[in-house]
Amino acid sequence: VFIQRRMGCPETTADLIQDTYLRILTSGRLPEQKDARKYLTHIAKGLVIDVFRRRRVEEAYLDYLKQQPEDTAHSVETQALMIEALTEIDSLLHRLPANVRQALLMRQLDGMSYKDIAKHLNVSVSSVEKYIAKGLQACLTASISSD
Repeated sequence: VFIQRRMGCPETTADLIQDTYLRILTSGRLPEQKDARKYLTHIAKGLVIDVFRRRRVEEAYLDYLKQQPEDTAHSVETQALMIEALTEIDSLLHRLPANVRQALLMRQLDGMSYKDIAKHLNVSVSSVEKYIAKGLQACLTASISSD
């Protein structure tokens, strides 16, 4: 019922229910009977969030593509691969602590200096260095594990 209320689409609901049970079965740990509903809801919430995140990334990428000249159009396969990669990056970023994510994005996307990031986040430059290092390490680890 939780998933059905959030998704609306019967096919997506069925897929997420199946994914929820699959996650539980492959996790190797089953909750006690008194905690089963809470555990199911927790897993289902995570999967629903993943769907909405993926949709947001996909919509942003498709909006970006609409703004590009037609002669730079990518194949459907390339678009699917890009959406998958962007979704993985988005997921990785959301697993990082907020301060690490903010510092990394300010540095990598906005090109801000460590000093400016420190001012913006109201932390020391040393903290920014640690945040960036932690964020880059997470990206490197994810890159290595996906190969």
